Amino acid sequence: MTRIALWMLVGCLTAAVYASEQIPEGRDLSADQIVEKNIAARGGLDAWRKIQTMVWVGHVDSANTPSDELPFALALKRPNKTRFEMTVLNQRAVRVFNGKQGWKVSPSATGGGEARPYTMDELKSAHDEQVIDGLLIDHQAKGVDVTLDGIDKVDGHDAYRLAVKLPSGVTRHVWVDAQSFLDVKYDRAARGPRGPVTVEVKYSDYKDVEGLQIPFTIESGAAAAGKRDKLTIDKVSLNPPLDDTMFAKPASQGWHNSVSVNAEPSPPMPPALSRTSP
Repeated sequence: MTRIALWMLVGCLTAAVYASEQIPEGRDLSADQIVEKNIAARGGLDAWRKIQTMVWVGHVDSANTPSDELPFALALKRPNKTRFEMTVLNQRAVRVFNGKQGWKVSPSATGGGEARPYTMDELKSAHDEQVIDGLLIDHQAKGVDVTLDGIDKVDGHDAYRLAVKLPSGVTRHVWVDAQSFLDVKYDRAARGPRGPVTVEVKYSDYKDVEGLQIPFTIESGAAAAGKRDKLTIDKVSLNPPLDDTMFAKPASQGWHNSVSVNAEPSPPMPPALSRTSP
């Protein structure tokens, strides 16, 4: 769920370094027990299994963009379809993945570019994502192996560090708060301008959305970086109707089949979504 939006912005991020500790005495939970508590804290397995589509609307703040509070809309559909739209200087940047192939449209000086296919690295990352519910829920059915790797301090609180091995062979890490059992941090490898880097993503401001706990603030960047990229969610809609054409190759400028055109959630999306329209 929360990993997709930040992956869309990963090109502007740099390496993160983590300090780790041994698991404190008395914290003898197994990886399976931590995952079980995490799922319960997030709203429960049955509740998440009922979610087939999800739409986020909000804004992005980044030192790497020309203005603050750029509006975005993110549409997710099982099993692994995503569409991310962000308005930049009255033009829309679009990234779409239909579960097998991906395309991107970037704003240009002439008003809009043609849809370009994902690179091989982008395709690998998109295939590795688990949209809607993330890596831990139903991880065995997804072929994801989870082991307890230790415990770290995350913003002053103990958090279990789980090593998560994906079917592709890639290993990532998820940090679960030792008190709330909600996800508080996540890392992934990315290709930077000078080679591979590790991206750190933090989750906070959890809110109840129809019984599910969803983070409404997501920050990413290097651990020692001054300013982080920040994604703020203003509205989450669960199970809105999303036609598969929304995840097809976008037309020139990315205006057609947009979230604002085709997604009609109930209740309707707030005015923030209309700002993504031409």
